[in-house]
Amino acid sequence: MVNSASLIISPEILSLIAEIDEFKGAWRALGQLAPEQLSSLKKVATIESIGSSTRIEGSKLTDKQVEELLSNLEIQKFTTRDEQEVAGYSTVMNLLFQSYAEIPLSENYIQQLHSLLLKHSEKDYWHRGTYKKSPNHVEAFDSTGKSLGVVFETASPFETPIRMQDLIEWATHAYTIKDLHPLLITAMVIVEFLAIHPFQDGNGRLSRILTTFLLLKAGYHYVPYSSLESVIEQSKEGYYLALRQTQGTLKNERPDWQPWILFFLRALQQQKRRLEVKVEKENLLLMQLPELSLQILQFIESRGKATIGDVVTVTNANRNTIKKHLETLVSTKRLQKNGIGKGTWYTI
Repeated sequence: MVNSASLIISPEILSLIAEIDEFKGAWRALGQLAPEQLSSLKKVATIESIGSSTRIEGSKLTDKQVEELLSNLEIQKFTTRDEQEVAGYSTVMNLLFQSYAEIPLSENYIQQLHSLLLKHSEKDYWHRGTYKKSPNHVEAFDSTGKSLGVVFETASPFETPIRMQDLIEWATHAYTIKDLHPLLITAMVIVEFLAIHPFQDGNGRLSRILTTFLLLKAGYHYVPYSSLESVIEQSKEGYYLALRQTQGTLKNERPDWQPWILFFLRALQQQKRRLEVKVEKENLLLMQLPELSLQILQFIESRGKATIGDVVTVTNANRNTIKKHLETLVSTKRLQKNGIGKGTWYTI
């Protein structure tokens, strides 16, 4: 069972929670951005999240390579382990973004998410969605994928089901009675989950997916539009250090929650600040766009895709004028051009 009795709420923790919650409230207004803006922010953040989270575990795919892979997911055959991990991560992220409200926090659903996460990983088929049968440990990797050694000794296979049951029961109760702030509960769930390391592989990636899931469940609806995983990747040494400092005390009578909770809240602060900058930039760009360009964007967003002919029909504008607007929108990365010649179409 998670021992929260020793948790000290410092002034910095209070200040961080207040700043994050203020943005959570402000997002109700900021989130009224045009659909094409939100779609663009979400796409970029999703690519960053998948790329960063898999690289933290040793993948070598760049964000550009991740983007190319995601645009061809229908091929359903991924030759390398890096590609398989990206495809699985994308599947789970899309599911959570669409259905988080209907998915309860339970062992069964965590196991299902793990199974989906490793759906394309050929060497992991034997342990998808099932708790570990052999001891495992946490390893850290540098930017080249080289192991930095063992970070933490995890729960034994025998202990794992008991500790997972206790963790989910504690979290469900804590979120319900609201004695602790949901951000603190989420931080404690994640650090304990990683201390247990319940699955043979994929625990790090799944912990970051669970973070997104729990934040969405707690009402932090801006999370899909800014990558927390990217923040963590850029402070990877601090991430592992904070985990190690808190996890090393979890079996003590008075665990030291401060290192991990401070890292977690500072990462959330950085995530929301990045989103603030992006939203401001999007609004400035929109203000600078001609009316016809805005009309084109709104039309393509509503249709999903459109050809030059479609846009001409709807706007009644000159074809050459439409072409120039489309070229500008593509060059500023507000639209994507697909196909060639007469078969060309545009998407957000």
